[in-house]
Amino acid sequence: MTKQEFRQLIEQKIVILDGATGSILQKAGMPIGVCPETWIIEHPESLINLQLDYLNAGTDIVYAPTFTSNRVKLNEYGLGEQIEEINQALVSLSKEAVKRFKESNSRPVYVAGDITMTGEQLEPYGKMKFEKLVDIYKEQIQCLVKAGVDLLVVETMLSLQECRAAVIAAKETCDLPVLVSMTFNEDGRTLYGTDPKTAVIVLQSLGADAVGVNCSVGPKKMCEVIAQMKPYAKVPLIAKPNAGLPQLINGEAVFSMDSDEFASESTHFLELGVNLIGGCCGTSPEYIKKIADLAKEYPVPNVNDPVIRAVTTERSTLEIDLNGRFIVVGERINPTGKKALQAELKEGKLNLVSEMANEQVEAGADILDINMGMNGIDEAAMMLAVMKEVTQLVNVPLSIDSSHIDVIEKALREYPGRALINSISLEKEKFEKLLPIAKKYGAMFILLPLSDAGLPKDMEEKKQIIHTVMERAISLGLKKEDIIVDGLVNTIGANKQAAIQAMETIRYCKEKLGLATVVGLSNISFGLPERQFVNSTFLAFAIQSGLTMAIANPSQDLLMNTAFASDLLRNKEEADIRYINRVTTRTMTITSGTSSIKTPEVKTDKEVTHDGSKIYETVLKGNKRVILELVDAELKKGTKASDILDTMLIPAINEVGHLFDVGKYFLPQLIASAETMKTAIDRLEPLLKENNQGKKAGTVVIATVAGDIHDIGKNLVALMLKNYGYEVIDLGKDVKSEVIIEEAKKVDADIIALSALMTTTMLEMKHVVRLRNEAKLRAKVIVGGAVITQSYCDEIGADGYSKDAQEAVTLVQRLI
Repeated sequence: MTKQEFRQLIEQKIVILDGATGSILQKAGMPIGVCPETWIIEHPESLINLQLDYLNAGTDIVYAPTFTSNRVKLNEYGLGEQIEEINQALVSLSKEAVKRFKESNSRPVYVAGDITMTGEQLEPYGKMKFEKLVDIYKEQIQCLVKAGVDLLVVETMLSLQECRAAVIAAKETCDLPVLVSMTFNEDGRTLYGTDPKTAVIVLQSLGADAVGVNCSVGPKKMCEVIAQMKPYAKVPLIAKPNAGLPQLINGEAVFSMDSDEFASESTHFLELGVNLIGGCCGTSPEYIKKIADLAKEYPVPNVNDPVIRAVTTERSTLEIDLNGRFIVVGERINPTGKKALQAELKEGKLNLVSEMANEQVEAGADILDINMGMNGIDEAAMMLAVMKEVTQLVNVPLSIDSSHIDVIEKALREYPGRALINSISLEKEKFEKLLPIAKKYGAMFILLPLSDAGLPKDMEEKKQIIHTVMERAISLGLKKEDIIVDGLVNTIGANKQAAIQAMETIRYCKEKLGLATVVGLSNISFGLPERQFVNSTFLAFAIQSGLTMAIANPSQDLLMNTAFASDLLRNKEEADIRYINRVTTRTMTITSGTSSIKTPEVKTDKEVTHDGSKIYETVLKGNKRVILELVDAELKKGTKASDILDTMLIPAINEVGHLFDVGKYFLPQLIASAETMKTAIDRLEPLLKENNQGKKAGTVVIATVAGDIHDIGKNLVALMLKNYGYEVIDLGKDVKSEVIIEEAKKVDADIIALSALMTTTMLEMKHVVRLRNEAKLRAKVIVGGAVITQSYCDEIGADGYSKDAQEAVTLVQRLI
C-alpha cells in the first residue's frame, strides 16, 4: 500500500480496525509468562481464526501479532537472533487470514505490521540512546517489510520521543504508510506528560500518516483526547479504546462495557470525525461488528488542513500567532564573548548552561536559542548534551542555532518535539541542504534574507531572497506557517535607515505574505552608549509594525517590560494580567546600562540556610550535575547530614510530589528530581550510618508480575522509596509469583509492591496475594499500574493501591 492509496482509502470510508488479541488468545489457552510470539507460531489456527472473525465482522486492517517482536523484547526470551523468522512467521499468519477471507469476499483488507515500545527508557531518563532505538525499530521494520505487510502501526506508546524514533526509522526504511497511536491517562496526558495537541502536531509534522489513541481508557474519556487533537490534525485520526475498566469477576479480569454500551459510546468518535476506529483491551469481533455497522450510518469525515504555526517541547505547545502576544527567544546560551561559559564547555561542564536556561525562562523567555559555536569542542556532541540538559530543566521549545548543517540535523533528529531552526538563507549549501532537513524532521525555520553575495543591496533584493526561499520551501511540502523571516537588522550607527528598513521588512512579511517575523534585537544599537534605551525603543516600534518575536536577553528588564507593555497597549489577550504580574513580582534597577533582577526566594516548610535553599531548588529542578557540589559545601559548613536530609532534601522531594499530583510536573521531572535526590543521599548515607541516623524505614520487595515486561512505573516507585529511606529489593520484571514470595520471606519484608501494565497479566497479582496468605507472611501487598484500580485491589484482597510513585510512598508510610 502506498501513502496515496492509504489516503484514498480514508477518503472512501471510515476505516475499521481490529480489536483485542492477547486477552482473547489467553482464553484460547495461551499461558501467562510464555513468549506470546512462539505460542502463536505453535498454535497458528488460534490467531488465524481470531483475525478471520475480525475480518468477517467488518475489519479493514488487521494488526499482525508482531507487537513485541523487536530485538529488545525477544532477547528477554533468548530469541533476539530469530527476529526475522519470528516476524516473517507472524505476518504470514495474518496474511493467511486475509487470504481465507478473500476466498469469499471482494472487500479490500490489509495487514499492518505492529510495533510498540521496547520497555527501555531513552536518555536522559534511561540508558537507551536515541540512535540505538532508531536502529532497533529499523531492524524490525525491515523484517516486516520483507514479510509483506501493507502498512505500519506504532501503537500503545507512552513516550513521544519513542514515537519519533519509530517514525524516523520507518521513513528511512520504506515508503509504507505509518500510523501512530499513543496511550493517554485519565488526566488527558501520556505517562511522560505529553498532551494531545502536542502529540498530533509533532507526529504529523514528522511525517506520520495518521495519529491517534489506543488502549488508555474507555470511549468516553478517549473522546476528550480526540477532541483536543481534532482542531490541529492535518492527518486522519485513530481511536481504539478499551471496553471500559477491568473488573475481577469469578477470577477473571472482565471489562465493564458490553458490546452495546461500547458501540453507543463510540458514536461520539464518529461525530468528532475520527477516520479509523477499532477496539483495544476487552473488545472482541462482536464489538467490532457493532462499530462497523454503526460507521455505515455516518458520512466519511474530511481530513482538514488547519493553519498551525507552532513549536513544541515534549510536553507542551507554543502557538505563534501573527496577531497574538509578543514572543521572546532567549539568546544567552551562546559561548560567543562569554569566557566563563567557554571555559566550562571545554571542561564538559554544563552548570552555567543550566543557570542560563532557568534564569531566562524565569525572566520570561518563551523559546531558548542554543548555539555551541566555538573552537576547542565537538560542536555537534556539545549541542546534543546541552539540548538534553536544557529539555530536562525547562519546558520551553528550543531554537537550534548553528552555522554547520550537520550540527543542526543531529540536533533536530534527537529533539523531543518540534524545534525552530536558526537559520536558513539563500546561501547555496544551506538553501539546498537545510530545507529538505527541515521538512524531514518537521521543524519550523528562520528565513535569513542573505545570499552567497552577502547582505541584500536594497529592499527589492531582500524581498526577492525571501520569495525564493519561501517558494522552494513550499515546493518541498513545507507551509508558509513554518517560516519566520528575520528582519535582518543592521546597526543604526552604520546605516541611519537600518530601523526603517527593518520595519518595512516586518510590515511587508506580515501584511503581504502572511509570514511571521523575528529580529536579533541588539544589532540595532551596536557601538552606541546606553544601548538598552535604543533597543527597547526600537522594539516598541517594531512590535507596532507587526513583529512576531525577538531574539534577546530576557534578563534586561527595560526590554522585557517594554514588550509586556506593548502587548497591554495593543489589547492582547490577558496582556493586562501578564503585565501586572511581571512588574509586581520583579524589581528593576538600571545603572550604567545594566539591569539587576530580584526574584522571590524559595520557601520550604522548614527554615533552611542559603545553601540549603540551593539544595532544595536543585532537587526541585532535577539538576543532578551540581547537587554533590552543594551538598559538600553544606557539609563543610558544619551542617549535619541528617539536617540536610530532613530540612532540604525531604521538603524538596515532597514539593516535587505535590507538583506531580497537581499536574505541573510529569514523569520526566519526577525522574530527574528523584535521581538528583538519590545522588545526594548516596553521598550522605555513610555519614548518616556513622551517626546511627541511617536506620531503614522498612523493607520493600518490588516486582513487575509474571508475563509483564513493562517496568517504567515500577522503577520510579523503587527509586522514590529508596529516597525516603526504605530498603528496596527490586526483582525486576516478568517475575514469577513464587519468586516474589520466596524473597519476601527471606528478607522479612514489610511490603510487597506489585506492578502490571497489561490486562493479560494483572491476575498474577491475585496469585501473589493468595501465596502470601498461604505462607502467612506479615508483608502487606500493594498494587499499581495502568490497568489497576482501587476496586481491583479490593477484589483481590491486596492491602493498598496507588496510582503513581508519590502516592506509593504515602501508602507505604501509612501501612508500615
